[in-house]
Amino acid sequence: MSGLTRTCAVLAGAAMVVGTALPAQAATPAVVHHKTYENTLTAMHGEAMAHASYHFYGEQAGYEHLPKVRALFMKTANTELHDHFTKEARLIHFVRDDAANLRESIKGEIEEGTQMYPRFAKEAREDKDYNAARLFTEIAADELKHARYFAKALYAIEHHRGEIPEGPTPDPVKVVAGKPKVHSARTLRNLETAMHGEAFANAKYTLYGEHAKARSPKLARLFERTAAVELTEHFAGEADLAGFVHRTKENLRKSIAGETYEATQMYPSFARTARAEHAYKAARLFTEIAGDEAAHARAFKRALKHLHHHHHMARADS
Repeated sequence: MSGLTRTCAVLAGAAMVVGTALPAQAATPAVVHHKTYENTLTAMHGEAMAHASYHFYGEQAGYEHLPKVRALFMKTANTELHDHFTKEARLIHFVRDDAANLRESIKGEIEEGTQMYPRFAKEAREDKDYNAARLFTEIAADELKHARYFAKALYAIEHHRGEIPEGPTPDPVKVVAGKPKVHSARTLRNLETAMHGEAFANAKYTLYGEHAKARSPKLARLFERTAAVELTEHFAGEADLAGFVHRTKENLRKSIAGETYEATQMYPSFARTARAEHAYKAARLFTEIAGDEAAHARAFKRALKHLHHHHHMARADS
């Protein structure tokens, strides 16, 4: 039996021991219509990706000795996760009880560890992007470890036996502005797909940890440590290979475009759909967030204008 097969067998056994299947995320709540539910999930994925992106854009601004821009990116990242993502998750009851959150997490980690990442690694090898193949293989192994940690925690809380593990220790990857380090367009697309998945995992595990904190600090710690790995190791490693982070001016331009799209197109469209479905609470939330995103775009534009001004002043003085 191979190591991967053995791991899958162990995880399957863990699911059987606790007497449950590993279901998908919560069914659509009756209070939110199907299309609005789907739109909310789409929005949550966007907010998670914005949070992760701005985190590393902020670090890049710090490397360029731009502390005000760094602070702006970090503040906006915090809003995307702890305000927008959190409110959207609350709207559709995304966070459930601890056991359900663990089951959903196990399912996701197994899918990534046994299906998505092995496929990405195979394709990267075919395209001779061996650095990406190694990274995908390494992350696949990490995800299966995460699944084992979550399976042990699920057994502990449901059977009141055993210990909730501390979980993984983050080993942060430094991401600096640069070009892609892969050759294949397919590998680049797979890196971007994986980054979106890691950003979402980071965000949802953050919420799962906050939910668990009052009842089980150890479980909260497990979710927090896993969330940190997803962002500072997995997303970061993929971003480095993809050349995702640019110099700060270009990062600001990308951010302005993204925030403008969300403020003027995506969220207004979602709000119209919600009103048509009589999901007025969702419509109000989407309208509120659209206003926030417009404010973010304005703040990023001011920062970019300020950088251009200082650049021209520096050239004039030289």
